[in-house]
Amino acid sequence: MGMVHVDVDVSREGGAATTVQFLVDSGAAYSVLPYEVWRGLGLVPNRSMDFVLADGTAIRRDVSHCLFTYQGIMAPSPVVLGEPQDDALLGSITLEAMGLVLNPFERTLRPMRMRLAASVGETGEMRR
Repeated sequence: MGMVHVDVDVSREGGAATTVQFLVDSGAAYSVLPYEVWRGLGLVPNRSMDFVLADGTAIRRDVSHCLFTYQGIMAPSPVVLGEPQDDALLGSITLEAMGLVLNPFERTLRPMRMRLAASVGETGEMRR
């Protein structure tokens, strides 16, 4: 299966957007912004987190948040603030925030089929 890259606009709230080409990595929870991009946007770290890479390497990175816009769909999402050697990754938390899912056969992003859980009323009947 081939890799999927998409162009996504990123910005901090109230700031100018910049377009970044991301590798879609639905196996990664968090998206990663390259160092020069997040510095240019003026993002600041909110906290540091520990991560494990696919090869088992443990790393620590700062985390912030920004706005992601793809084909008119905008959503805020947490983002890993990459180091100079880190590439742009679009992870599952950002995809879910935008209501998108990867179609691995067509190698495209498409709208996710959204579900809301059913709730039970006071008399025990199911409400949808």
